[in-house]
Amino acid sequence: MNNIGAALIFFTRLPFWRIFNVPNEYFKQVINYWSVVGWLTGAVMALVLWGASFVFPIHIAVVLAILSRLLITGALHEDGLADFFDGFGGGTSKERILAIMKDSHIGTYGVVSLIFYFLLLFLLLTSLPLHIACLVVLAGDPLCKFIGSFITLRLPYARNEETSKAKMVYKTMVLRTFILSALFGLVPIFGLLPKEYWLAVILPILVFLLLTSLMNKKIQGYTGDCCGALFLMCELSFYLGIVAVYNY
Repeated sequence: MNNIGAALIFFTRLPFWRIFNVPNEYFKQVINYWSVVGWLTGAVMALVLWGASFVFPIHIAVVLAILSRLLITGALHEDGLADFFDGFGGGTSKERILAIMKDSHIGTYGVVSLIFYFLLLFLLLTSLPLHIACLVVLAGDPLCKFIGSFITLRLPYARNEETSKAKMVYKTMVLRTFILSALFGLVPIFGLLPKEYWLAVILPILVFLLLTSLMNKKIQGYTGDCCGALFLMCELSFYLGIVAVYNY
C-alpha cells in the first residue's frame, strides 16, 4: 500500500498524504505504479464526461472532463509536455536540452504543443459517441501510463538525483511490479472495449518506441518531463487509433 500511496500522492493533487504516511524511499517506485493512478484519473474524467453530458452539450462536457483531470493532477503531465517540446525543439545539445527543460518559463514550442494537444484531444473525444468516449477514457488512461512506465527499462535517467526536478531517480521495474502494473493497465481495455478497438494499442506502442529512440539520441536517457510528454502522446495516439477504427 505504501507504493500505491506514494504514486497517488506524487501524481495527483488530492490529499492522499492525509491517508498514507509514506517514507521517501517509496517515491522512487511511483512510475511503476503509474497505471494504478490511471484508474483514478481515468474514472474521474469519464464520470465528469458522462454526468456533464446530461446538463450540457457534448463539447462542453468534454472540456469539463479534460479540466477535471487537470485539476486532479495539477497539470503535471501537461507541464512535462511543454518542457519536452521546448527542450527538444530549441536545444542543440544534451546539456542545452536538459537546461531548457528545467527552466520554469514556457517557450514557443511548449505553447504550440499544448495548443495542438488540447485541440486534438477535444476533437477526438467529441468525434466519438458518448458511451464509447467514456469507455475509451477509462481504458486509455491506465493503458498509456502502463506503456509509459516501460521507459525505465528502455532508458537510463539523463540527470543525477541532485539535479533532477523532483530530487529523485525512479527505480527500474521488476517482475512483481510489472505484473501489478500490467494488471491495472491492461484489464480496462480488454474488459471494457470491443475487440475491434484493441488494434488501437499498436499506435501508443509505436509512439513509445519512437519517442524513447529520440530521447536516447538527443539526451541518452529520460527525465520526468519526458515521462509526462510520453504519456500524453501515447494517450493521444490511442484515441487517434480508436477514432480511426470507429470511422472505418
